[in-house]
Amino acid sequence: MSAPESTPSVSPESSTVHKAGQPLYQPPRIAVLASGRGSNLQALIDAIESDQLSAQIAVVISNHAGAPALDRAAAHGLPTRLMPRNAYPSREAQQAALLAALQEAQVSLVVLAGFDRILDSSIVCAFPHRIVNIHPSLLPAFAGGMAPRPQADALAYGVKIAGCTVHLVTEEIDAGPIIAQASVPVEEGDTVETLSARILEQEHRLLPLAVSLLLAGKVQLDGRRAYIRP
Repeated sequence: MSAPESTPSVSPESSTVHKAGQPLYQPPRIAVLASGRGSNLQALIDAIESDQLSAQIAVVISNHAGAPALDRAAAHGLPTRLMPRNAYPSREAQQAALLAALQEAQVSLVVLAGFDRILDSSIVCAFPHRIVNIHPSLLPAFAGGMAPRPQADALAYGVKIAGCTVHLVTEEIDAGPIIAQASVPVEEGDTVETLSARILEQEHRLLPLAVSLLLAGKVQLDGRRAYIRP
């Protein structure tokens, strides 16, 4: 068995720098990719502003014009980038531009917060163990698909416990090491909407926590298993 490895914590840009002889802490830089309303982006913003998460959102990127996530970012003075598919001659060109934007932002971690496109392997390989996604099911159950499909599948299957998962992104869809999960009981009479709303509450709690653990270097990998160090 190979020795466990730790995920990278922070990049050089997030270390302590000096100005006029005085130390000045620069929190780790992260990028957030969001395609829709951006409620998980808001959860990260709130966690940062309440000092529950030591991070700096260096850029918010969306692939949909008019995505509320961009409005949320702008309301908090965060840099944004709009990168719709129709602005590029091919999917490969769009993915190359996305990779360039992430590298330009010099981020330590990439957070997929409701991003509805699969990342190209070139992006995944450029940020090994440094891309994290939140999925509205207890993986590996009901992998693939964007909300509300996993929630609808869970109800259709008749599960008693649903939930959400934060995992590292690999080239295989929704199959990376699991960082954290939260369970949500399915109630009698639940609809896709009511179940999704309760799962979303847990997503808002779980994602900032997982990002904090990753940035602090507390996630240790052993194959596909992730352990949380004290």
